[in-house]
Amino acid sequence: MQEALVNALRTRRPLIRAHWEALLRTEPIKSPLGNPDALVHLIDWTLDEIFAALTNPLSRYRSAGARHGVVDRHECPCGRNPLLAYFAAGEQSLREALILSQVVTTPLDPVERDASLNELNLVLQHISRREIEAFCGVCQFRQPPTLPSAAVQPLPIGCR
Repeated sequence: MQEALVNALRTRRPLIRAHWEALLRTEPIKSPLGNPDALVHLIDWTLDEIFAALTNPLSRYRSAGARHGVVDRHECPCGRNPLLAYFAAGEQSLREALILSQVVTTPLDPVERDASLNELNLVLQHISRREIEAFCGVCQFRQPPTLPSAAVQPLPIGCR
């Protein structure tokens, strides 16, 4: 992403944060940890992570991985992960801020404009996937691992 666009996003940081919080407060609460009052404290840390990834070429390439722009939604088996709504609100506020920044920036080549949005999406995907998967890893509502079918079959009568 062009440095001018990253700087424009940094300038809009207070607006991004306020919009992110407003969107987060409109989401239905699915668990006590999903309370917006608990989640808003993560916004500044997440914005720091996003801006660091956008300005560090090495983290950008790691963020892209092998996906190359494929947009995928994160799955949560129980649907209770509060970070799903948190990152959805953040993605919307950051995308809107980038588009508004692009409007006031010197005319951009359409390819550069699209590449900037794609890069932001990749960074958002990387950070949100990492955090959502970490939270799901400690969830007590996740599905227990299934045993292979041979392990659950009763022993033959002569083997008991």
